[in-house]
Amino acid sequence: MKKYILIAVVLMNAVVFAQKGPKIEFAAKDNTIDYGTVNKEDDSGLRTFEFTNTGDEPLIITNVQSTCGCTVPSKPTEPIAPGKTGKIDVKYNMHTGPIRKTITVESNAVNVEEGRVAIKIKGEVIEKPIVNLLEKKKTSPMMQ
Repeated sequence: MKKYILIAVVLMNAVVFAQKGPKIEFAAKDNTIDYGTVNKEDDSGLRTFEFTNTGDEPLIITNVQSTCGCTVPSKPTEPIAPGKTGKIDVKYNMHTGPIRKTITVESNAVNVEEGRVAIKIKGEVIEKPIVNLLEKKKTSPMMQ
């Protein structure tokens, strides 16, 4: 009996790992792009997620949707052939403060649940400090 269960488990694993169809793999570690700490005035907020179709059929991105209106994603309009790369551009509007946004990518990929995968952006937007050249520099009491 144990022998039959073991054979069934091995066959199930073989079926799962040998899926035919398009597969999406993002280049970004953990599907996340880290903006780091950026100045609001110096950064456009545009970042690009690159992905590869590692499957054996064309990958079709059907929808790319953000969790809020401050993040605008764009999707490829043409199918991505097997072995080829594509990109999803994400434009954040650079509100001052922390960035923690999730974008949902919907596709015909067989290696992600229901063809959906979450990609994320993170970081912090700061305002550039204003330097007043007319203001006298402060010195420490030790320097006087």
